[in-house]
Amino acid sequence: MNLVSEVEEAFAPGGVLSRTTEHFVPRIGQTEMALAVARAIEAARPLVVEASTGVGKTFSYLVPALLSGERVLLSTATKALQDQLFGRDLPRLVQAFGLPVRTALLKGRASYLCLHRMEMARQDPHLPEGVAVRALARIEQWSQVTRTGDLAELPGLDERSPIIPLVTSTRDNCLGTQCPRFRACHVNLARREAMAADVVVINHHLFFADLAVRESGVAELLPSVRIAIFDEAHQLNEIGVQFLGTNLTTGQLLDFSRDLLAAGLQLARGLVDWQGIVGATERAARELRLCAGKHYPGTKLRWTSDVPESMDIGWEQALKAVHASCLQACTALDTVSEIAPDFVRLQERANDLAQRAETFVNACEAGCVRWVDVGAQLRLVESPLDIAQAVKTKMLGASAEGTKTWIFTSATLGDDEKLTWFTQPCGLSGTDVLRVGSPFDYARQAALYVPPNFPKPGDPAHSKKVAECAAVWSRRLGGRTMVLTTTLRALRTIGEALAEAFEASDEVQVLIQGDMPKRALIERFRAGNSNAGKGCVLVASASFWEGIDVPGDALQLVIIDKLPFPPPNDPMAEARSKLLESQGRSAFNDYFLPEAAVALKQGAGRLIRRETDQGVLVVCDSRLVSMGYGRRLLRALPAMQRLTSEQELLDKLAGFTKICTKDCLPT
Repeated sequence: MNLVSEVEEAFAPGGVLSRTTEHFVPRIGQTEMALAVARAIEAARPLVVEASTGVGKTFSYLVPALLSGERVLLSTATKALQDQLFGRDLPRLVQAFGLPVRTALLKGRASYLCLHRMEMARQDPHLPEGVAVRALARIEQWSQVTRTGDLAELPGLDERSPIIPLVTSTRDNCLGTQCPRFRACHVNLARREAMAADVVVINHHLFFADLAVRESGVAELLPSVRIAIFDEAHQLNEIGVQFLGTNLTTGQLLDFSRDLLAAGLQLARGLVDWQGIVGATERAARELRLCAGKHYPGTKLRWTSDVPESMDIGWEQALKAVHASCLQACTALDTVSEIAPDFVRLQERANDLAQRAETFVNACEAGCVRWVDVGAQLRLVESPLDIAQAVKTKMLGASAEGTKTWIFTSATLGDDEKLTWFTQPCGLSGTDVLRVGSPFDYARQAALYVPPNFPKPGDPAHSKKVAECAAVWSRRLGGRTMVLTTTLRALRTIGEALAEAFEASDEVQVLIQGDMPKRALIERFRAGNSNAGKGCVLVASASFWEGIDVPGDALQLVIIDKLPFPPPNDPMAEARSKLLESQGRSAFNDYFLPEAAVALKQGAGRLIRRETDQGVLVVCDSRLVSMGYGRRLLRALPAMQRLTSEQELLDKLAGFTKICTKDCLPT
């Protein structure tokens, strides 16, 4: 029996999945995708699949991959999705099919406890402010019992904790084989297990970091892999360009200075003027930051000439001082490099920082865009416009013709039949494409409302009006509302206004992105008003537009403040627009509209997650119905019922409340 027949049999009514997997229901779209993946594996060719919400795409690619008997690399967008694949989906299928398959989980080194740096942190008399000694003690205690060293296993550890950088390593500060704890290293253990496994689960960040610097172990793994699958592939291009360019931050310089001073005073006190060397680097970093002056956090400054826009006249001098201070550190470290491996690694870091600084002293490389991110620290970035060349040469071109299958899938990959939004920047034009529709009955389960007579998106009153309406609508539901904003400024304005509106409420709690870890926010929101607790309104932006799964009654209203167009003054958006226009194409039609359509689909996708879910999507932007391009954006959304007045919206929400009340009554 060939692979296609095996897969078809597995998904058939009464097949292995029906017999062994709880709640499995055969779905036409899921089987269609699985068979397409099986055919791609048999033919060893790439395949791009857009599988809408509810299709069950995870089983659609896992089943043929596992049944193929080949070595498989699975890459996901986030570490949370990695953990779900490795801890839930893979074991379930391996058991169902009775396969003798070894699986492994591989994350970036920053996810694993570094025993050497943990010991160094304990000896450091000057722990950074905010680092609790109790937190370090907890990690030390856990280090005695953990096998993997994966910090995600440590209960209650906030992913934003300042202790994490002190007990994990980076490519810059890892000592490699010279480390005194090398034999017990959790990173190396994870890599050894990955090399011995049949199925390895990684994430996109790790994949592209390795593609750029060949440091994470994926480079050694990939040649032996026959099938490579990228889930949540819509993020590939943006993640890829982060790693395929060059960046330098004042934070990197200050971290290097801190590590240099700690190692120098502990291991070679008096042999070098460590205070002087470190002082020069810190001064250069701070002078560079001061050149940017005061800007709103998150501001991106164009850098199309010798000096970035709005920059102080001392910029070039400050950048050269950074370069000089790194070279000075290199020279000093050379005199003590034989004392300890720490100094060898620090010298390599100083040299790398010097090279990065030199890159930015020189002109921008052709085909790239350069800018400066302004925040608490300064980030200098030079990035390619897309990953097309890297995909063609380092991925598809690196494997011999006809020997490897590349699968790319996501719920949202574009708004046209050929999925050009995804395939063009990823160098996959001409690749086989499949679009699988959702099994959900959106016309029955969901409705769309665009409020008329709303302030225009650029009006300062717009965000306040969103908050005012969200308070009325969510109060009708007793919470169960997610407000997605397109900017962090709107997030703060709307969040603060809603928090004030519900300050004295015993029924609704307002959750705002940034107030607590993302995982804790989602867990609290999912809990909703169960166990007689408060219902929730979650106000969020950025990463909350996608990958958030809140099925059931906990979420029945999604409010989007504005159409999610890329900021026109964003340096990357500006550079991509200019490139399209130089080719005689329309930047608006070929870049801004597809970007908005994909983001809108992602946001709307939070609403309906099961066949029994019901909800309303509200888009507080009249351009969706008043502008000609709105029709294209509406076509990108599922075919929902249209509500024409606020009264219809309130009636619909009241109906949800009655249904919930009825369903929640004890029997």
